Amino acid sequence: MTRIITAKPLTRENFTAFGEVIETGTTDNHFPINGGRAERFHALATADATGPNACVLISTVRGTPYEFPLTLTMVERHPFGSQAFIPLGARPFLVVVCHDEGGKPGTPHAFLAAPGQGINYPRNSWHGVLTPIGEPQDFAIVDRGGDGNNLEEFFFDEPYEVRLPA
Repeated sequence: MTRIITAKPLTRENFTAFGEVIETGTTDNHFPINGGRAERFHALATADATGPNACVLISTVRGTPYEFPLTLTMVERHPFGSQAFIPLGARPFLVVVCHDEGGKPGTPHAFLAAPGQGINYPRNSWHGVLTPIGEPQDFAIVDRGGDGNNLEEFFFDEPYEVRLPA
């Protein structure tokens, strides 16, 4: 039996139970800097790092696109820190998240991030892997470094099929 999930548009309102949407168009918290030559969109998300020798890291990654419909077999979480993905180009990407149900992921929810939107997963939040759509895509990543195992993976007994909206 195929379990089908269709991605919804990513908005601050429909993603709030899973994390933070990082985007400039929906905040009033911005102000000019550098003598008025730049606009700072302030505190769009909060990085969280805990555990032994914890620190916040800033990295980049180039993601390879996936075929759709996507067969979702696994989600992961990071017990010691948040994880943010900020696209460096104007391309959409897929976001998959699950509520925690007694230490295991519940039913996945899928969201389609519009060009210019990023996301921040809170510490211990079940989520899918980075999933660019259509072509390779570069992302800035803000996450936790330090000692200890900061990755937990969960493989579903039966996969889900994730579809993009029509």
